[in-house]
Amino acid sequence: MWTELFEVKNRYIAELWKELFNAEGVATRVVVVGDLAEAGEMTPRKIYVPDSKTHVANEILRKI
Repeated sequence: MWTELFEVKNRYIAELWKELFNAEGVATRVVVVGDLAEAGEMTPRKIYVPDSKTHVANEILRKI
């Protein structure tokens, strides 16, 4: 299962977070908010991490 960590404003910010978490060994899933067919660069995204890595992701967020 995956746990929603937070929502970001656009694709660029989502990709930055994904790269950061991946560099720390945390798998990340980025999901478009709303209709995928109408999604663009500025469409909000939600960041998900595995249930087993939620505590690691929260620790990374605390360090920033």
